[in-house]
Amino acid sequence: MLKKLKLDTKLLREMDFSILIATILTVLFGIVNIYAAMKPDVSDVKKQILWFVFSLVVLYGILLVDYNILRGFAPILYWGSILLLIYTRFMGATINGARGWIKVGSLFSIQASELAKVAIIFMLAKKLDEMDLKVNNLKNFFILAAYTLLPVALIVIQPDMGMTMVCFFIVLGIFFCAGLDMRIIIGGLTSLVFGVLLLWNSGLIEDYQKRRLVSFLNPEADELGSGLQLMQSMTGIGSGGFFGTGLKLSPNSGTSYVGQFVPEKQTDFIFAVIGEHWGTIGAILLLTLYGIIVYRTIRTARNSKDVFGSMICVGLASYFLFAILQNIGMTIGIMPITGITLPLVSYGGSSLLTTIMSIALIINIGMRKKKINF
Repeated sequence: MLKKLKLDTKLLREMDFSILIATILTVLFGIVNIYAAMKPDVSDVKKQILWFVFSLVVLYGILLVDYNILRGFAPILYWGSILLLIYTRFMGATINGARGWIKVGSLFSIQASELAKVAIIFMLAKKLDEMDLKVNNLKNFFILAAYTLLPVALIVIQPDMGMTMVCFFIVLGIFFCAGLDMRIIIGGLTSLVFGVLLLWNSGLIEDYQKRRLVSFLNPEADELGSGLQLMQSMTGIGSGGFFGTGLKLSPNSGTSYVGQFVPEKQTDFIFAVIGEHWGTIGAILLLTLYGIIVYRTIRTARNSKDVFGSMICVGLASYFLFAILQNIGMTIGIMPITGITLPLVSYGGSSLLTTIMSIALIINIGMRKKKINF
């Protein structure tokens, strides 16, 4: 029994420890900054640590199982996430304007769309493997599009525009690397722009989401809402300079500018906390850790022994890249505010769990690799 709970030494030799170490350091960096943002209240920090410990246990469990065995569970994961999205649409808890959360007691909430994000990647990877990457076949394309649009439509009506954008760019990355005709990809991007314009007055885009987009284009237009939030975030980051103001961890050391004036500082705007306390040096440190994770994910995709493993890595790399650029971009005013969290750093149990599960899958695929060319 105990032997089944141990990784084979041959697999351990193939394990990508660099991505594992970078992941752990990024999470620990995030926990320190969540504390800096929320002190003297440490309740969120304690929850994040519990989620981290639980996520590491799940990570180890995923490493024990050959990822190709998980291929058979892709439909279960996919349709299970669809049921959860339907459930949350009618029975879910509303947080930050989106009815997409499942309350677990009084302490934890799980975001159904986080699971759906992983389910979309799994299902598309499985189908592309079965189709032998023949994505430009009309029948195959419509099958893939149908599997994409069903969960995305359910996320749109929550409404959760941030996660909708995440899913869109995940699918875009997968289709691009699978060899989809560029004319279709450009058409998809054009459709996204026109889709937002068509939905603007449909009621699916909430007023607060409209204000976020308007404040991105003109922060002074919403000086008491999203525009103020953005300007305060930029002020906090600017005050950090190159070396930062320093990390004051004592509960009695007072509240920082970001800690005092920026809402959602432990989630959406955690990068503002990092910019203020750690300065440019801290930002470079974080981006270096992210660079290791993304690079090793892409490398694993290229070296995977099959299309299934490769496309999983492509989807996850697309997620990491978009979420990182979008979250950091919105805190410095070059991207609209969407509510997309910073992977592994922002406070949030379901986001941390699904991201570490994703890292576990990447390591799993890399441990069982045999190079293929396609």
